[in-house]
Amino acid sequence: MSSSLQWFAAPGKLNLFLHVLGRRADGMHELQTVFRLVDRCDHVGIRVRDDAQICFTGEFGEDNLCARAARLLQSAAGSSKGADIELDKQLPIGGGLGGGSSDAATVLLVLNRFWKLDYERAQLMELGLRLGADVPVFLYGRNALGEGVGERLQGLDLAPAWYLVLTPQVPVSTKEIFSDAALTRDTKPLRMSPFLSGQGRNDLEAVAMRRYPEIAEHLEWLRKRGPRAAFPPRMTGSGACVFTEFPREEDAVLLHSELPAAIRGFVAQGLERHPLYEWAQDK
Repeated sequence: MSSSLQWFAAPGKLNLFLHVLGRRADGMHELQTVFRLVDRCDHVGIRVRDDAQICFTGEFGEDNLCARAARLLQSAAGSSKGADIELDKQLPIGGGLGGGSSDAATVLLVLNRFWKLDYERAQLMELGLRLGADVPVFLYGRNALGEGVGERLQGLDLAPAWYLVLTPQVPVSTKEIFSDAALTRDTKPLRMSPFLSGQGRNDLEAVAMRRYPEIAEHLEWLRKRGPRAAFPPRMTGSGACVFTEFPREEDAVLLHSELPAAIRGFVAQGLERHPLYEWAQDK
Protein backbone atom coordinates (compact mmCIF):
# COMPACT_ATOMS: atom_id res chain seq x y z
CA MET A 1 0.00 0.00 0.00
CA SER A 2 1.09 3.59 -0.48
CA SER A 3 2.85 5.26 2.43
CA SER A 4 0.48 8.14 3.19
CA LEU A 5 -3.08 9.25 2.80
CA GLN A 6 -3.98 11.62 -0.02
CA TRP A 7 -6.64 14.20 0.82
CA PHE A 8 -9.52 15.22 -1.44
CA ALA A 9 -12.25 17.86 -1.20
CA ALA A 10 -15.92 17.03 -0.64
CA PRO A 11 -17.81 20.30 -1.19
CA GLY A 12 -21.12 21.28 0.33
CA LYS A 13 -24.25 22.29 -1.56
CA LEU A 14 -27.11 24.71 -1.12
CA ASN A 15 -30.64 24.19 -2.38
CA LEU A 16 -31.48 27.56 -3.93
CA PHE A 17 -35.09 26.41 -3.80
CA LEU A 18 -36.76 23.10 -2.99
CA HIS A 19 -40.31 22.29 -4.09
CA VAL A 20 -42.20 19.16 -3.07
CA LEU A 21 -44.42 18.28 -6.04
CA GLY A 22 -46.06 15.15 -4.67
CA ARG A 23 -45.61 11.79 -2.97
CA ARG A 24 -44.61 8.81 -5.10
CA ALA A 25 -45.99 5.29 -4.92
CA ASP A 26 -42.75 4.13 -3.25
CA GLY A 27 -43.24 6.63 -0.41
CA MET A 28 -40.50 8.97 -1.66
CA HIS A 29 -41.30 12.51 -2.75
CA GLU A 30 -41.18 14.05 -6.21
CA LEU A 31 -38.99 17.15 -5.96
CA GLN A 32 -37.74 20.08 -7.97
CA THR A 33 -34.65 21.91 -6.75
CA VAL A 34 -31.55 23.79 -7.82
CA PHE A 35 -28.28 22.53 -6.37
CA ARG A 36 -25.48 25.07 -5.92
CA LEU A 37 -22.04 23.73 -5.01
CA VAL A 38 -20.03 25.84 -2.54
CA ASP A 39 -16.39 25.95 -1.53
CA ARG A 40 -16.99 24.96 2.11
CA CYS A 41 -15.70 21.38 2.13
CA ASP A 42 -15.12 18.26 4.14
CA HIS A 43 -11.85 16.50 3.25
CA VAL A 44 -11.51 12.77 2.73
CA GLY A 45 -8.15 11.04 3.16
CA ILE A 46 -7.68 7.87 1.08
CA ARG A 47 -4.90 5.31 0.71
CA VAL A 48 -5.13 2.18 -1.43
CA ARG A 49 -4.70 -1.22 0.21
CA ASP A 50 -3.78 -4.44 -1.60
CA ASP A 51 -5.63 -6.76 0.81
CA ALA A 52 -9.27 -5.81 -0.07
CA GLN A 53 -9.96 -4.43 3.41
CA ILE A 54 -11.96 -1.19 3.77
CA CYS A 55 -10.75 0.48 6.96
CA PHE A 56 -12.31 3.73 8.16
CA THR A 57 -10.63 5.63 10.99
CA GLY A 58 -12.65 8.26 12.80
CA GLU A 59 -15.57 9.05 15.04
CA PHE A 60 -18.37 8.08 12.66
CA GLY A 61 -18.04 4.30 12.84
CA GLU A 62 -17.38 1.57 10.31
CA ASP A 63 -20.85 1.89 8.74
CA ASN A 64 -20.54 5.57 7.79
CA LEU A 65 -21.25 6.67 4.21
CA CYS A 66 -17.56 6.80 3.22
CA ALA A 67 -17.01 3.15 4.12
CA ARG A 68 -20.34 2.11 2.61
CA ALA A 69 -19.46 3.86 -0.64
CA ALA A 70 -16.11 2.08 -0.83
CA ARG A 71 -17.69 -1.32 -0.15
CA LEU A 72 -20.44 -0.72 -2.70
CA LEU A 73 -17.94 0.17 -5.43
CA GLN A 74 -15.69 -2.74 -4.48
CA SER A 75 -18.61 -5.17 -4.67
CA ALA A 76 -20.01 -3.78 -7.92
CA ALA A 77 -16.63 -3.88 -9.65
CA GLY A 78 -15.42 -7.13 -8.12
CA SER A 79 -12.24 -5.34 -7.12
CA SER A 80 -9.58 -7.05 -5.00
CA LYS A 81 -8.26 -3.68 -3.82
CA GLY A 82 -9.10 -2.04 -0.50
CA ALA A 83 -8.68 1.37 1.08
CA ASP A 84 -7.84 3.21 4.28
CA ILE A 85 -10.20 6.18 4.70
CA GLU A 86 -10.21 9.12 7.12
CA LEU A 87 -12.53 12.12 7.27
CA ASP A 88 -11.85 15.73 8.24
CA LYS A 89 -15.39 16.97 8.93
CA GLN A 90 -16.03 20.69 8.34
CA LEU A 91 -19.64 20.66 7.07
CA PRO A 92 -22.25 20.50 9.86
CA ILE A 93 -23.97 17.17 10.42
CA GLY A 94 -27.72 17.35 9.79
CA GLY A 95 -27.34 20.81 8.30
CA GLY A 96 -28.80 20.33 4.82
CA LEU A 97 -25.45 20.95 3.12
CA GLY A 98 -25.09 17.38 1.88
CA GLY A 99 -21.85 16.63 3.74
CA GLY A 100 -22.27 12.88 4.14
CA SER A 101 -23.45 12.50 0.54
CA SER A 102 -20.54 14.57 -0.73
CA ASP A 103 -18.06 12.51 1.31
CA ALA A 104 -19.46 9.32 -0.25
CA ALA A 105 -19.26 10.82 -3.75
CA THR A 106 -15.63 11.81 -3.26
CA VAL A 107 -14.80 8.26 -2.16
CA LEU A 108 -16.44 6.89 -5.33
CA LEU A 109 -14.64 9.38 -7.58
CA VAL A 110 -11.23 8.76 -6.02
CA LEU A 111 -11.41 4.97 -5.75
CA ASN A 112 -12.74 4.68 -9.29
CA ARG A 113 -9.45 6.23 -10.39
CA PHE A 114 -7.13 4.69 -7.79
CA TRP A 115 -8.50 1.19 -8.42
CA LYS A 116 -8.37 1.82 -12.22
CA LEU A 117 -12.02 0.82 -12.70
CA ASP A 118 -12.82 3.31 -15.49
CA TYR A 119 -16.48 3.62 -14.53
CA GLU A 120 -18.23 6.40 -16.43
CA ARG A 121 -19.73 9.28 -14.46
CA ALA A 122 -23.27 8.02 -15.18
CA GLN A 123 -22.39 4.58 -13.80
CA LEU A 124 -21.06 6.12 -10.59
CA MET A 125 -24.24 8.19 -10.30
CA GLU A 126 -26.36 5.03 -10.49
CA LEU A 127 -24.29 3.50 -7.69
CA GLY A 128 -24.39 6.70 -5.67
CA LEU A 129 -28.18 6.84 -5.72
CA ARG A 130 -28.17 3.58 -3.76
CA LEU A 131 -26.40 5.45 -0.96
CA GLY A 132 -28.65 8.52 -0.90
CA ALA A 133 -30.64 10.90 -3.08
CA ASP A 134 -28.05 13.72 -2.83
CA VAL A 135 -25.03 11.61 -3.79
CA PRO A 136 -25.59 11.80 -7.59
CA VAL A 137 -25.30 15.59 -7.80
CA PHE A 138 -21.82 15.51 -6.27
CA LEU A 139 -20.81 12.87 -8.81
CA TYR A 140 -22.41 14.91 -11.59
CA GLY A 141 -20.07 17.66 -10.44
CA ARG A 142 -21.97 20.73 -11.67
CA ASN A 143 -24.64 23.11 -10.45
CA ALA A 144 -27.87 21.57 -11.59
CA LEU A 145 -31.63 21.45 -11.69
CA GLY A 146 -32.64 18.32 -9.79
CA GLU A 147 -35.93 16.49 -10.32
CA GLY A 148 -37.33 13.10 -9.32
CA VAL A 149 -35.92 12.50 -5.83
CA GLY A 150 -33.09 14.80 -6.92
CA GLU A 151 -31.31 12.29 -9.16
CA ARG A 152 -32.52 13.57 -12.55
CA LEU A 153 -30.03 16.34 -13.19
CA GLN A 154 -29.71 19.06 -15.79
CA GLY A 155 -26.66 21.31 -15.66
CA LEU A 156 -27.17 25.01 -14.93
CA ASP A 157 -24.83 27.95 -15.41
CA LEU A 158 -25.29 30.16 -12.36
CA ALA A 159 -24.02 33.69 -11.84
CA PRO A 160 -21.06 34.17 -9.50
CA ALA A 161 -22.28 34.56 -5.92
CA TRP A 162 -21.25 34.50 -2.29
CA TYR A 163 -23.31 33.14 0.56
CA LEU A 164 -23.58 33.80 4.26
CA VAL A 165 -24.57 30.45 5.75
CA LEU A 166 -25.82 30.27 9.34
CA THR A 167 -25.57 26.99 11.22
CA PRO A 168 -28.19 26.50 13.97
CA GLN A 169 -26.79 23.95 16.39
CA VAL A 170 -29.56 21.41 15.90
CA PRO A 171 -29.21 18.23 13.81
CA VAL A 172 -32.36 17.83 11.71
CA SER A 173 -33.80 14.47 10.68
CA THR A 174 -34.68 14.56 6.97
CA LYS A 175 -37.06 11.62 7.42
CA GLU A 176 -38.87 13.46 10.21
CA ILE A 177 -39.39 16.58 8.09
CA PHE A 178 -40.64 14.70 5.02
CA SER A 179 -43.05 12.58 7.08
CA ASP A 180 -44.71 15.58 8.80
CA ALA A 181 -48.44 15.64 8.03
CA ALA A 182 -48.36 19.44 7.60
CA LEU A 183 -45.87 19.33 4.72
CA THR A 184 -47.22 20.84 1.49
CA ARG A 185 -46.89 18.25 -1.29
CA ASP A 186 -48.60 19.88 -4.27
CA THR A 187 -46.34 22.71 -5.41
CA LYS A 188 -46.37 23.39 -9.15
CA PRO A 189 -42.97 22.98 -10.85
CA LEU A 190 -41.13 26.09 -11.94
CA ARG A 191 -40.43 26.80 -15.58
CA MET A 192 -36.65 26.82 -15.73
CA SER A 193 -35.62 28.91 -18.74
CA PRO A 194 -33.71 30.68 -17.42
CA PHE A 195 -33.37 30.15 -13.65
CA LEU A 196 -33.06 33.39 -11.70
CA SER A 197 -31.78 33.48 -8.12
CA GLY A 198 -34.63 34.12 -5.74
CA GLN A 199 -37.19 32.05 -7.62
CA GLY A 200 -39.23 29.53 -5.69
CA ARG A 201 -39.07 28.69 -2.01
CA ASN A 202 -38.17 25.81 0.28
CA ASP A 203 -41.37 23.85 0.99
CA LEU A 204 -39.71 22.15 3.97
CA GLU A 205 -38.99 25.43 5.72
CA ALA A 206 -42.33 25.92 7.52
CA VAL A 207 -42.26 22.40 8.98
CA ALA A 208 -38.62 22.73 10.05
CA MET A 209 -39.20 26.12 11.69
CA ARG A 210 -42.15 24.74 13.70
CA ARG A 211 -40.16 21.72 14.87
CA TYR A 212 -36.90 23.61 15.46
CA PRO A 213 -37.41 27.19 16.70
CA GLU A 214 -33.66 27.81 16.33
CA ILE A 215 -34.07 27.68 12.55
CA ALA A 216 -36.81 30.31 12.68
CA GLU A 217 -34.63 32.54 14.88
CA HIS A 218 -31.69 32.36 12.47
CA LEU A 219 -33.90 33.09 9.47
CA GLU A 220 -35.41 36.06 11.27
CA TRP A 221 -31.96 37.48 12.00
CA LEU A 222 -31.15 37.33 8.28
CA ARG A 223 -34.53 38.71 7.22
CA LYS A 224 -34.03 41.83 9.32
CA ARG A 225 -30.96 42.52 7.19
CA GLY A 226 -32.64 41.45 3.95
CA PRO A 227 -32.17 44.62 1.84
CA ARG A 228 -28.44 43.93 1.63
CA ALA A 229 -28.89 40.48 0.08
CA ALA A 230 -29.72 39.39 -3.47
CA PHE A 231 -32.91 37.59 -2.36
CA PRO A 232 -34.74 36.75 0.89
CA PRO A 233 -32.97 34.18 3.07
CA ARG A 234 -34.08 30.57 3.06
CA MET A 235 -33.24 27.17 4.43
CA THR A 236 -31.19 24.61 2.51
CA GLY A 237 -32.41 21.03 2.19
CA SER A 238 -34.35 19.88 5.22
CA GLY A 239 -32.26 22.18 7.44
CA ALA A 240 -30.91 23.21 9.77
CA CYS A 241 -28.65 25.63 7.87
CA VAL A 242 -30.07 28.83 6.41
CA PHE A 243 -28.42 31.22 3.96
CA THR A 244 -28.64 34.36 1.92
CA GLU A 245 -26.92 35.28 -1.33
CA PHE A 246 -24.74 38.24 -2.27
CA PRO A 247 -23.21 39.23 -5.61
CA ARG A 248 -20.07 40.52 -3.85
CA GLU A 249 -17.82 38.81 -1.32
CA GLU A 250 -17.35 41.97 0.75
CA ASP A 251 -21.09 42.23 1.45
CA ALA A 252 -21.25 38.66 2.75
CA VAL A 253 -18.11 39.17 4.85
CA LEU A 254 -19.49 42.41 6.33
CA LEU A 255 -22.73 40.81 7.45
CA HIS A 256 -20.79 37.84 8.84
CA SER A 257 -18.78 40.26 10.96
CA GLU A 258 -22.03 41.44 12.57
CA LEU A 259 -23.11 38.01 13.80
CA PRO A 260 -23.92 38.01 17.52
CA ALA A 261 -22.06 35.57 19.75
CA ALA A 262 -25.05 33.20 19.87
CA ILE A 263 -25.18 32.72 16.10
CA ARG A 264 -22.57 30.76 14.14
CA GLY A 265 -21.97 30.90 10.43
CA PHE A 266 -19.49 31.14 7.58
CA VAL A 267 -19.06 32.76 4.18
CA ALA A 268 -18.86 30.47 1.15
CA GLN A 269 -18.28 31.10 -2.53
CA GLY A 270 -20.48 29.42 -5.11
CA LEU A 271 -18.58 26.99 -7.33
CA GLU A 272 -19.07 26.26 -11.02
CA ARG A 273 -17.66 22.73 -10.80
CA HIS A 274 -16.79 20.13 -8.19
CA PRO A 275 -13.09 20.46 -7.27
CA LEU A 276 -12.51 16.93 -8.67
CA TYR A 277 -14.58 17.41 -11.84
CA GLU A 278 -11.68 17.37 -14.30
CA TRP A 279 -9.33 15.23 -12.20
CA ALA A 280 -11.83 12.39 -11.94
CA GLN A 281 -12.16 12.16 -15.72
CA ASP A 282 -8.42 12.48 -16.48
CA LYS A 283 -7.52 8.87 -17.18
